[in-house]
Amino acid sequence: MIATGVLVAAVTAGCGTGTTNAGSSPVTTTPSASSVGQSVSAPTSTTATTTPSATSTEASQPTRAPADAEAADGTASSSDCKAADLRLSIQDGDAAAGTVYRKLVFTNTSNRACTIQGFPGVSYVAGDDGHQVGPAAFRVGEKGAPITLNPGGTAATDIGFTNVRNFDPGACQPTETRGLRVYPPHDTASMFVPLPGTGCSAPDLPGQNNQLTVKTVVG
Repeated sequence: MIATGVLVAAVTAGCGTGTTNAGSSPVTTTPSASSVGQSVSAPTSTTATTTPSATSTEASQPTRAPADAEAADGTASSSDCKAADLRLSIQDGDAAAGTVYRKLVFTNTSNRACTIQGFPGVSYVAGDDGHQVGPAAFRVGEKGAPITLNPGGTAATDIGFTNVRNFDPGACQPTETRGLRVYPPHDTASMFVPLPGTGCSAPDLPGQNNQLTVKTVVG
């Protein structure tokens, strides 16, 4: 969730803004290794969990360099939590002024303690090839302190999804999206979270509009 940016959907760490369809009761989805390349049904509210696998469309590119806006957030070290160490999930959050906020949760599924700090790269993705839709998530706020995740530990960031249907369609170029590409901070390997919605495919949005926003990871 990337043309410029770090996703998601598309989280290298990234800059941009977006929208998705929010609902009420969460539904848990755990895609198999072969399901990422398939179409994903659109729940009214989604709690999605994925673990990257070598055979999935989005996770089959672990060494692909992120776009500029999803460049690694700072200097990488051997203690960093990597995509291979983590599982992603989405939790419903709050809504305000045309934007839905959801928590993107990182869970350490490895057998080692690791450190996560800063902004993940998040962008919308679409199609079987997982191509990025529009700008990556725009960073909001300051970079936070490092967080040590023991095995099974979690950290999260808030993702803001702007309702892009409020934008001028000609400027936005609304496009159906499959989910988010996410680059963990300090990593160039991406992960994928299924989350059907709508994003702006235009490379630049008018004014200060951001279809996706992302905050620093917190414990």
